[in-house]
Amino acid sequence: MAANAIRADRGTSMIDRLRPVSAVSSSCKICGGAAELYGVVDFHKSCAEAQGVRLPLSGVPIYYRRCKTCAFLFTDAFDDWDHDQFKRFIYNDGYLVVDSDYVSARPRANAEAVARLWDAHKAETRVLDYGGGNDVFCAVLRERGFPVALTYDPMTPEYARRPEGKFDLVTCFETLEHMPDPAAGIALVLEHVAEPGLVFYSTLAQPADFEKYGLTWWYVGPRNGHVSIFSKRALTLAWGRYGYRTVSFNDDVHLAFRTLPSFLAHLSKIAEALPLPS
Repeated sequence: MAANAIRADRGTSMIDRLRPVSAVSSSCKICGGAAELYGVVDFHKSCAEAQGVRLPLSGVPIYYRRCKTCAFLFTDAFDDWDHDQFKRFIYNDGYLVVDSDYVSARPRANAEAVARLWDAHKAETRVLDYGGGNDVFCAVLRERGFPVALTYDPMTPEYARRPEGKFDLVTCFETLEHMPDPAAGIALVLEHVAEPGLVFYSTLAQPADFEKYGLTWWYVGPRNGHVSIFSKRALTLAWGRYGYRTVSFNDDVHLAFRTLPSFLAHLSKIAEALPLPS
């Protein structure tokens, strides 16, 4: 693990174009409310700390803001970065140190869950995995009999070509928290959703006792690229601006939709209880 930690640390001193921090309140990226500075962590704070893996301090401070209205937590430190910088400093060879499940374990588990849930409708379900990173998730779905299961990820050259057509099911696992501009990112996701169609996604929303932990919460991890941390309210507002409702099955797994397909009509009562935000 020591060797891996060194690889994760490589090049940190060369980080450039971080947006300078300002003590002035800024606008929330979700609702436009006042978002003041909330705290600061080292760039090497990662989600792997929950498993006891700690990287050496980088000496690069990353400041987060939190909206007073919708509780959206975000950093604007990386807002001026392009794809190349994200790949150089975050999604590099050291990324596996802070997210070892990324390559196989998580996409396989997610695919098995989707295969079980959509098994009866797989023949007529076109699937797009948005932000999937590699094709493991879709490969499992194709093995399970899904005729169309495609991967799209702008950060991965092999899968960076925009897919054609619309998809009945767009999956988006552990992706929203990586978006510096989540409202624009959600709009890009929705470009691929058929009507009716669904977005089945995961991102860990802030727990009810988030204030107890603040930035020590394990999911706040700039080294993982976790730049946008949602509250349930922020998720509702983010999807709502495009006419979509979102249902949360738990703090991590969610479903977004405008019109429910017939086989999910039993969710209509839940949908009716979730009016779009004004």
